[in-house]
Amino acid sequence: MDKIDVKKISGNVFDVTVHSQTTTNHTVSLPEMYYRKLTDEKIDPETLIKKSFEFLLERESNTSILKNFELGLIARYFPEYERTIKNMI
Repeated sequence: MDKIDVKKISGNVFDVTVHSQTTTNHTVSLPEMYYRKLTDEKIDPETLIKKSFEFLLERESNTSILKNFELGLIARYFPEYERTIKNMI
């Protein structure tokens, strides 16, 4: 299993490191409204991002994940994302 570290950089921007065969770094932004929409504030932003990366890693390798993106972009590539994440909370 891949190890995922999430660290808040500032405001709504987070640094994510995925330790796998190849270690990758990603910068993810999480708009406050999108965070509330997905979580109803039941979990913290770092946990949401970690769960989102777990979701992505079930579908693609860490080397295929974009280096910089806004969390909502995942739903464009994987329409089931929001529903799946809400069920994970």
